[in-house]
Amino acid sequence: MRKPSKGKILSRKFYERDTLKVAQDLLGCFLVRKIGRKIIRAKITDVEAYIGEEDLACHASKGRTARTEIMYGAAGHAYVYLIYGMYDILNVITEKKDFPAAVMFRGIEVEGVDYKKTNGPGKLTQFLKIDRKFKGWDLTKGEELWIERGIGIPKDKIKIGKRVGIDYAGHCKHYLWRFYLSSYSR
Repeated sequence: MRKPSKGKILSRKFYERDTLKVAQDLLGCFLVRKIGRKIIRAKITDVEAYIGEEDLACHASKGRTARTEIMYGAAGHAYVYLIYGMYDILNVITEKKDFPAAVMFRGIEVEGVDYKKTNGPGKLTQFLKIDRKFKGWDLTKGEELWIERGIGIPKDKIKIGKRVGIDYAGHCKHYLWRFYLSSYSR
Protein backbone atom coordinates (compact mmCIF):
# COMPACT_ATOMS: atom_id res chain seq x y z
CA MET A 1 0.00 0.00 0.00
CA ARG A 2 1.61 3.21 -1.23
CA LYS A 3 0.74 6.32 0.75
CA PRO A 4 0.73 9.59 -1.21
CA SER A 5 3.35 12.20 -0.54
CA LYS A 6 1.87 14.49 2.11
CA GLY A 7 3.18 17.53 0.23
CA LYS A 8 0.75 16.91 -2.63
CA ILE A 9 -2.46 16.69 -0.60
CA LEU A 10 -4.40 19.95 -0.35
CA SER A 11 -4.37 21.32 3.20
CA ARG A 12 -7.32 22.55 5.21
CA LYS A 13 -6.10 26.15 4.62
CA PHE A 14 -6.70 25.65 0.89
CA TYR A 15 -10.43 25.11 1.58
CA GLU A 16 -10.78 27.81 4.27
CA ARG A 17 -10.84 30.52 1.59
CA ASP A 18 -13.54 32.21 -0.49
CA THR A 19 -15.61 29.47 -2.13
CA LEU A 20 -15.51 31.01 -5.61
CA LYS A 21 -11.71 31.11 -5.45
CA VAL A 22 -11.49 27.53 -4.12
CA ALA A 23 -13.82 26.33 -6.90
CA GLN A 24 -11.62 27.80 -9.63
CA ASP A 25 -8.41 26.62 -7.97
CA LEU A 26 -9.74 23.04 -7.79
CA LEU A 27 -9.78 22.86 -11.60
CA GLY A 28 -6.76 20.87 -12.71
CA CYS A 29 -6.28 19.35 -9.24
CA PHE A 30 -6.65 15.59 -8.79
CA LEU A 31 -9.48 13.86 -6.98
CA VAL A 32 -7.82 10.67 -5.76
CA ARG A 33 -9.65 7.48 -4.79
CA LYS A 34 -7.97 4.43 -3.32
CA ILE A 35 -9.99 1.23 -3.76
CA GLY A 36 -8.14 -1.77 -2.37
CA ARG A 37 -4.66 -1.57 -3.91
CA LYS A 38 -5.83 0.50 -6.86
CA ILE A 39 -5.35 4.28 -6.89
CA ILE A 40 -7.36 6.37 -9.37
CA ARG A 41 -6.18 9.95 -10.00
CA ALA A 42 -8.90 11.98 -11.70
CA LYS A 43 -8.31 15.52 -12.98
CA ILE A 44 -11.08 17.87 -11.83
CA THR A 45 -12.63 19.52 -14.89
CA ASP A 46 -16.00 20.93 -13.77
CA VAL A 47 -17.27 22.32 -10.43
CA GLU A 48 -20.05 24.47 -8.98
CA ALA A 49 -20.08 26.72 -5.89
CA TYR A 50 -22.87 26.90 -3.28
CA ILE A 51 -22.55 29.69 -0.74
CA GLY A 52 -24.55 30.45 2.39
CA GLU A 53 -28.15 30.43 3.49
CA GLU A 54 -29.04 33.27 1.07
CA ASP A 55 -28.11 31.11 -1.95
CA LEU A 56 -31.48 29.51 -2.77
CA ALA A 57 -29.72 26.69 -4.64
CA CYS A 58 -27.66 25.78 -1.56
CA HIS A 59 -29.03 23.07 0.75
CA ALA A 60 -28.33 25.44 3.66
CA SER A 61 -30.96 27.88 2.33
CA LYS A 62 -33.43 25.95 4.53
CA GLY A 63 -31.20 26.52 7.56
CA ARG A 64 -29.29 24.15 9.76
CA THR A 65 -30.77 20.64 9.56
CA ALA A 66 -29.54 17.10 10.15
CA ARG A 67 -28.83 16.88 6.40
CA THR A 68 -26.88 20.15 6.19
CA GLU A 69 -25.08 20.10 9.56
CA ILE A 70 -21.85 18.99 7.83
CA MET A 71 -21.92 22.19 5.74
CA TYR A 72 -21.51 24.22 8.93
CA GLY A 73 -18.44 22.24 9.95
CA ALA A 74 -14.74 22.48 9.20
CA ALA A 75 -13.54 23.11 5.66
CA GLY A 76 -11.93 20.23 3.80
CA HIS A 77 -14.57 17.65 4.70
CA ALA A 78 -16.79 15.88 2.17
CA TYR A 79 -20.51 16.51 1.93
CA VAL A 80 -22.09 13.58 0.11
CA TYR A 81 -25.84 13.38 -0.42
CA LEU A 82 -28.35 11.42 -2.49
CA ILE A 83 -30.34 13.00 -5.33
CA TYR A 84 -33.20 11.56 -7.36
CA GLY A 85 -33.09 8.56 -5.02
CA MET A 86 -30.18 7.09 -7.00
CA TYR A 87 -27.08 9.30 -7.29
CA ASP A 88 -24.62 10.22 -4.56
CA ILE A 89 -23.11 13.68 -5.13
CA LEU A 90 -19.71 14.79 -3.80
CA ASN A 91 -18.97 18.27 -2.44
CA VAL A 92 -16.14 19.69 -0.35
CA ILE A 93 -16.87 22.12 2.49
CA THR A 94 -15.22 25.54 2.20
CA GLU A 95 -14.73 28.78 4.13
CA LYS A 96 -15.06 29.13 7.89
CA LYS A 97 -16.81 26.96 10.47
CA ASP A 98 -20.49 27.83 10.97
CA PHE A 99 -20.75 29.38 7.48
CA PRO A 100 -22.31 26.86 5.07
CA ALA A 101 -20.48 26.76 1.74
CA ALA A 102 -19.26 23.99 -0.55
CA VAL A 103 -17.97 23.14 -4.00
CA MET A 104 -19.74 20.36 -5.90
CA PHE A 105 -17.78 18.17 -8.31
CA ARG A 106 -19.45 17.96 -11.75
CA GLY A 107 -16.79 16.37 -13.95
CA ILE A 108 -13.45 14.57 -13.88
CA GLU A 109 -11.03 13.22 -16.47
CA VAL A 110 -9.40 9.83 -15.93
CA GLU A 111 -6.65 8.76 -18.30
CA GLY A 112 -7.83 5.96 -20.59
CA VAL A 113 -11.52 6.38 -19.65
CA ASP A 114 -14.19 7.84 -21.96
CA TYR A 115 -15.16 11.27 -20.56
CA LYS A 116 -18.85 10.41 -21.05
CA LYS A 117 -18.47 8.05 -18.05
CA THR A 118 -17.27 10.80 -15.70
CA ASN A 119 -18.84 14.04 -17.00
CA GLY A 120 -21.62 14.44 -14.47
CA PRO A 121 -21.83 14.60 -10.67
CA GLY A 122 -23.59 11.23 -10.40
CA LYS A 123 -21.41 9.56 -13.03
CA LEU A 124 -18.15 10.54 -11.36
CA THR A 125 -19.22 9.24 -7.94
CA GLN A 126 -20.40 5.96 -9.49
CA PHE A 127 -17.10 5.60 -11.36
CA LEU A 128 -15.03 6.32 -8.23
CA LYS A 129 -17.34 4.31 -5.93
CA ILE A 130 -18.05 7.29 -3.70
CA ASP A 131 -21.19 6.99 -1.61
CA ARG A 132 -22.70 8.45 1.56
CA LYS A 133 -20.22 6.57 3.77
CA PHE A 134 -17.90 9.45 2.79
CA LYS A 135 -20.20 12.14 4.26
CA GLY A 136 -17.99 14.03 6.71
CA TRP A 137 -14.81 12.41 5.35
CA ASP A 138 -11.69 14.48 5.99
CA LEU A 139 -10.23 15.02 2.50
CA THR A 140 -6.97 16.38 3.96
CA LYS A 141 -5.86 13.05 5.52
CA GLY A 142 -4.87 11.13 2.37
CA GLU A 143 -6.88 8.01 3.17
CA GLU A 144 -9.26 6.39 0.63
CA LEU A 145 -10.40 9.75 -0.81
CA TRP A 146 -8.41 12.99 -1.04
CA ILE A 147 -7.48 15.85 -3.36
CA GLU A 148 -3.95 16.57 -4.58
CA ARG A 149 -2.40 19.70 -6.01
CA GLY A 150 -2.65 19.63 -9.77
CA ILE A 151 -1.59 21.44 -12.86
CA GLY A 152 -1.99 25.20 -12.84
CA ILE A 153 -4.85 26.26 -15.11
CA PRO A 154 -4.50 29.65 -16.81
CA LYS A 155 -7.55 31.87 -16.17
CA ASP A 156 -8.26 32.09 -19.92
CA LYS A 157 -8.83 28.31 -19.98
CA ILE A 158 -11.55 28.49 -17.31
CA LYS A 159 -15.12 28.92 -18.52
CA ILE A 160 -17.72 30.46 -16.25
CA GLY A 161 -21.45 29.78 -16.45
CA LYS A 162 -24.71 29.20 -14.63
CA ARG A 163 -25.08 26.21 -12.35
CA VAL A 164 -26.99 23.26 -13.80
CA GLY A 165 -30.44 21.98 -12.73
CA ILE A 166 -31.41 24.71 -10.27
CA ASP A 167 -34.35 26.42 -11.98
CA TYR A 168 -36.18 26.39 -8.60
CA ALA A 169 -33.62 28.79 -7.07
CA GLY A 170 -35.23 32.11 -8.07
CA HIS A 171 -32.73 34.88 -8.79
CA CYS A 172 -29.87 32.59 -7.60
CA LYS A 173 -30.25 30.42 -10.71
CA HIS A 174 -28.55 33.24 -12.63
CA TYR A 175 -25.37 33.24 -10.51
CA LEU A 176 -22.31 32.45 -12.60
CA TRP A 177 -20.90 29.98 -10.08
CA ARG A 178 -20.06 27.07 -12.37
CA PHE A 179 -16.42 26.78 -13.43
CA TYR A 180 -15.10 24.32 -15.99
CA LEU A 181 -12.18 23.79 -18.29
CA SER A 182 -12.88 25.13 -21.77
CA SER A 183 -11.90 21.81 -23.37
CA TYR A 184 -14.61 19.99 -21.37
CA SER A 185 -17.74 22.02 -22.07
CA ARG A 186 -21.01 20.20 -22.52
